[in-house]
Amino acid sequence: MINKLCNRKVLVTGGAGFIGSNICETLVKQENQVVCLDNFITGKRQNIEELIKNPCFKLIEGDIRNIDDCRMAVKGVDVILHQAALGSIPRSVKDPATTNAINVDGFINVVLAAKEEGLKRIVYASSSSVYGDDATLPKTEERVGVPLSPYAITKKVNELYAKVFSEVYGLEFIGLRYFNVYGMKQDPFSTYAAVIPKFINQMINLESPVINGDGSFSRDFTFVADVVQINQLAALTENPLAVNQVYNVAAGGRNSILTLFELLKEYLSHFKAPIKQIQPVFGPQRIGDIPHSQASIDKAIKLLGYKPDYDFKTGLLKTVEWFFEKCIK
Repeated sequence: MINKLCNRKVLVTGGAGFIGSNICETLVKQENQVVCLDNFITGKRQNIEELIKNPCFKLIEGDIRNIDDCRMAVKGVDVILHQAALGSIPRSVKDPATTNAINVDGFINVVLAAKEEGLKRIVYASSSSVYGDDATLPKTEERVGVPLSPYAITKKVNELYAKVFSEVYGLEFIGLRYFNVYGMKQDPFSTYAAVIPKFINQMINLESPVINGDGSFSRDFTFVADVVQINQLAALTENPLAVNQVYNVAAGGRNSILTLFELLKEYLSHFKAPIKQIQPVFGPQRIGDIPHSQASIDKAIKLLGYKPDYDFKTGLLKTVEWFFEKCIK
């Protein structure tokens, strides 16, 4: 089974973002021509600053809400890895209109531009948030509940559009439901920063991180390198049963926020001893948060050949090492 994209022209929307930039970096190393479309609302130029010097990398500063930008970006590409989105559940609660405009209208623009260009395969980022209020664990792709946030609704709408567009236009879609992705290049400074980079940054600065609730909420934390892996598998699969499907992208385990804190304290204190004394602060639960999240990855294993390379402790340690290396630089 071929599991790495090579010598292709690939469009990565949101390619300056956390996940997108990791995908771009890997694909350029594998001798692909990579087109990055990003409007830098959440993407960071420093994420791609080394890539910009590479002749195999092309940056288009544009917005998926603009159909002409999408048309420009898809010219001559072989496959689309659609990562562009306005993430964060709290941000979607605060500003549902912008979340919808980017995540739904933008998705439609990318698809229509691909259709006009004659492209066949679109791999797109969905989210574990589509499982909503369904309490069943582990999460299986066929069973979802009622979405609990505007962000979750937009991701579910993407999946519905993908199903209809595959039937109406004959395009091939593969949706990837990401579960709490973490790793290199994740922004710790955003107002809506994810828990792992936020905790790391606070603890490096000897600040006590705030845990929403009592710390018992748990997540299936997924290292970004495994997300890069499955995007490639989805782009390359020739299994007719694997296309026009959605897949969980996760490690297949579950760790509490309190466990996360204790592991970070252990790993970070190797680099900076006073971190060992830090204790968390417990705050109120966030609106729209689900208590527990854990994925079944059996479908991705069976149909795509997905196999996570990183367990939680290994991925977390690599993430800590990257953040400290960045601090030293």
